[in-house]
Amino acid sequence: MTSTTTAEPSAPAPKRFRGGPWGTLVAIAFGVMMVALDGTIVAVANPVIGADLNASLAELQWVTHGYLLGLAVFLITAGKLGDRFGHRRMYMIGVVGFMLTSVAIALSSGVILLVAFRVLQGVFGAIIAPAAMGLLRSSFPPHMLGRAFGVFGSLLGGATAAGPIVGGFLVGVFGWQSVFYINVPVGLLAVGLGVWLLAPNRAVDAGSRLDAPGILLLSVAIFALVWALVEAPTIGWAHPETLLVLALALVFAVAFALREHLAADPLLPLGIFRSSSVSIGTVLMILMALGLMGSLFFVTFYLQGVHGMSPIESGLQLLPMTAMMAVGSPLAGRLMDRVGTRVPTAAGLTAAALGLLVLSQLATDSGVVHISAGFVLLGGGLSFVMTGATAAIIGNAPVKLAGVASGMQQAAMQLGGSLGTAVLGALLSVTIAGALPGHFADAGLPRPDAAELAAMQGLVSQGAAAVPEGASAEVAAAITGASHLAFMDGMHLAFGVSAVVMFLAALLSLAMKPAPRTEQPAVHV
Repeated sequence: MTSTTTAEPSAPAPKRFRGGPWGTLVAIAFGVMMVALDGTIVAVANPVIGADLNASLAELQWVTHGYLLGLAVFLITAGKLGDRFGHRRMYMIGVVGFMLTSVAIALSSGVILLVAFRVLQGVFGAIIAPAAMGLLRSSFPPHMLGRAFGVFGSLLGGATAAGPIVGGFLVGVFGWQSVFYINVPVGLLAVGLGVWLLAPNRAVDAGSRLDAPGILLLSVAIFALVWALVEAPTIGWAHPETLLVLALALVFAVAFALREHLAADPLLPLGIFRSSSVSIGTVLMILMALGLMGSLFFVTFYLQGVHGMSPIESGLQLLPMTAMMAVGSPLAGRLMDRVGTRVPTAAGLTAAALGLLVLSQLATDSGVVHISAGFVLLGGGLSFVMTGATAAIIGNAPVKLAGVASGMQQAAMQLGGSLGTAVLGALLSVTIAGALPGHFADAGLPRPDAAELAAMQGLVSQGAAAVPEGASAEVAAAITGASHLAFMDGMHLAFGVSAVVMFLAALLSLAMKPAPRTEQPAVHV
């Protein structure tokens, strides 16, 4: 097979729908939403899964993190495969595999098997996401990329934020298995639209070779990092196992960087990071996911455990954030096509920080207005951040690296989600351990000893209370009240730290530069 190097035209998009830019966007919509939805849909289902399968908090975290692990480890590699073999082909493979693993998850009878299939589901999700973004990057002309990324961000952010709402309804009516069965009709629709609307398969980097050593080194580095982030809150950050796995991640990451520097055809050309916008956009994507995924994971425990809401009610409470993310991203894309990414992204990060500050002031009896105000600011702000960071990363990458750049963008988002739940979870847990004895004493209860505190900590971290069997109504109310106050202390600190991180990220975003308005050379097959 021979290849020729030509320049991508910067002419306006074709008018045709089938095989054109907007037809491509419609075709990939349901596949993208399916992947994003599954990252958060189990947030509301976690308490029910835990009760049904007798799972601990650590095991419940793995239901979420197993999926993120599969995604994060394979995203960049999947992006390279899309560049090499064609994004249309990889997209269809990913959608079919995602459906099949979803059915396997729903049929799982134990939490270990469920987590294993969640990891595999994440691998297929990793194939879908960069393939979809690669299709957009090669279909839309440069002057319309902001708009395309805005709509893409709306799909991604809206589905991510809608997960708890959809999950709440499905769990409340049909049981937790339905949050996975729903992927079958959605996936079939995605396959049908892909066959109908997507242009013939086209590889944008057909002449490249697969960097097998680079794939291995990067996969081990990311796997070790995510593993450490998941396990550290449970076994301790200073535990020898945590330190060993973190050291392993560092060693393999350094080895990967050296390999990519020397490789003739690297998996991830390090020259891409010479663009300050690509580097900053990657950091911003991590921080954005840290705030979004971290807040969603713990706020569901607040709504269901502390407020006593049902899964459906807690999902509906998140509707303001969902709406803002769905509406805000297309607006952000249009605005960024006109004024660039820097100012809108900084404004979005500032709004998200203010939203987290509002959420950090929640009380056990906070009303709907207070909760919704925080989610409106958070959702609206993050929609601008997601669009701006995506445009910064992919808009500054050449077309032939569209899949790799998209995989890097998505990997940053997944790593940020794992980092958010791990670090914020550690802050929550440590705060609860320190605050619970004092709240027990204030409620006229005997202070728990070390063993009792360790036994209570997991339940309190989920917004619940360890009420002894046979306790009187008065004692049960006192234990529940003290437990909820300790949980609120931990949640306040977690949200406060997230707000500070967002403010710092807003300052960093001001260093981004605009993406080029003309296409860079691309390889056609």
